[in-house]
Amino acid sequence: ATKINWADFNTIPFHIPCTPQGCIELIDRSGVAFKGANAVVIGRSNLVGLPVAMLLMHRDATVTIVHSKTANKEQVVSAADIVVAAVGRAHMVKKEWIKPGAIVIDVGINSVDAPNTKRGYKLVGDVDYEGAKEVAGKITPVPGGVGPMTIAMLLRNTMNSCKR
Repeated sequence: ATKINWADFNTIPFHIPCTPQGCIELIDRSGVAFKGANAVVIGRSNLVGLPVAMLLMHRDATVTIVHSKTANKEQVVSAADIVVAAVGRAHMVKKEWIKPGAIVIDVGINSVDAPNTKRGYKLVGDVDYEGAKEVAGKITPVPGGVGPMTIAMLLRNTMNSCKR
């Protein structure tokens, strides 16, 4: 059997889920090293949490999955060099949870009341962006971060499928 090169998504002979692939691509392009990094994935869904955890492990990160039953969530997350928040709870991850200089990928997309806006709501992530951006080394916004990368990875998967 041929060994899979997990560092090159274009050569993998099957589709990688788009959102997890986009998260890894963002981290790749940020210049952050995976090997030996302490990565925490918040959320264990089959669509994002588990696949992104597997992709991080294939890049030699040490991965911890935090979920609703995890004790001391804040303590676990605050030790992470890489945080991927995919839990579906608006502003769950606070500034105090983020290790200074950590890279934060916010997958969440939640609507919260915003009566002063035209629509009456606004979209926010799982991370309290305004607070976390003060301590994070790099952080994705919501909206406009992981969503566009998901679409780009869908196009990548389409192109790779055509090549096969």
